[in-house]
Amino acid sequence: MTNTATLVLASNSPRRRQLLALGNWKFDVIVSDVDETQLTGETPKDYVLRLAQAKALAVAGKANPEAIIIGSDTAVIDGDEIIGKPKDEADAERMLKQLRGKTHQVYTGVAIYRMSDGKTLTELCVTDVPMRPYSDHEMQAYIQTGDPLDKAGAYAIQHPDFQPVESMRGCYASVMGLPMCHVVRTLQKLDVPPLADVPTACQRLLNYECPVSGAILSGASNG
Repeated sequence: MTNTATLVLASNSPRRRQLLALGNWKFDVIVSDVDETQLTGETPKDYVLRLAQAKALAVAGKANPEAIIIGSDTAVIDGDEIIGKPKDEADAERMLKQLRGKTHQVYTGVAIYRMSDGKTLTELCVTDVPMRPYSDHEMQAYIQTGDPLDKAGAYAIQHPDFQPVESMRGCYASVMGLPMCHVVRTLQKLDVPPLADVPTACQRLLNYECPVSGAILSGASNG
């Protein structure tokens, strides 16, 4: 990393902070506040990439002029439908029933904005997420914890008790909100190398043997 570069994460998500820390970079956190309403006719890909860029740009006025800002957005996609955060417990139940026992996709867009010259690079990670056929009782017990109410699709993949996902062969970190191999390969294009073995650290943190990290880092895969 150049001596004057400062990384900024445009998010207040503890999960994203934990993941970005795997690179051993020093970084600041500045909370972004953007309208997440989907535009008419907007595809899931365009939606997450637009919001990732909007979040990065939204904090630029508060960041160091030499900062490199990381914005990201994650959406749960069932067919062509973007499933956001539930409005209440009934909405969480509806979402979890809709996703139960079938495979949906999680799209995460990443935008990295270098303030010194306005250069912006974007990445898209798409992960298939097969949900297990959890029972109504398990679902209701999970909803009562309150955890689903601030989660897209009304679930957290890493929840230790509910564990909604049956198996997965894609980027686990992306489903948590920040696909770290995509972040690494994009920062390297801006001459900001990782200061740790990110794939190994990520797999250790998530207790997940990732089958796609090598392909992503080589540029051959989007997750």
